[in-house]
Amino acid sequence: MDDCMTIYPLRMTMLSFRLDDEEFAALQRWADDLGVHRSTLLRDAVRMHLNRLAAEHDAERWAALPLTDGELALAAIADWGPADDWKDWADATDADPSR
Repeated sequence: MDDCMTIYPLRMTMLSFRLDDEEFAALQRWADDLGVHRSTLLRDAVRMHLNRLAAEHDAERWAALPLTDGELALAAIADWGPADDWKDWADATDADPSR
């Protein structure tokens, strides 16, 4: 028997599910290529997928809510363009230091 002891973070729940043989083989190949345990790869995949779902949900909620007058005012400010006119600096790079 292997003397390996895995320490899990508190409150971690064990999950069991089935994969078809091709998915399992791909999972094992990726885990081997990345040098991580299958469970680590699956945890990361679940976390990334849940984050993507949450982002999609946030985007849908944002699209469904109209902007407030204050938020629309910020859009007008964003269209102001540069705060300063730097045209007089254009010749600074062409200046001859011997002058």
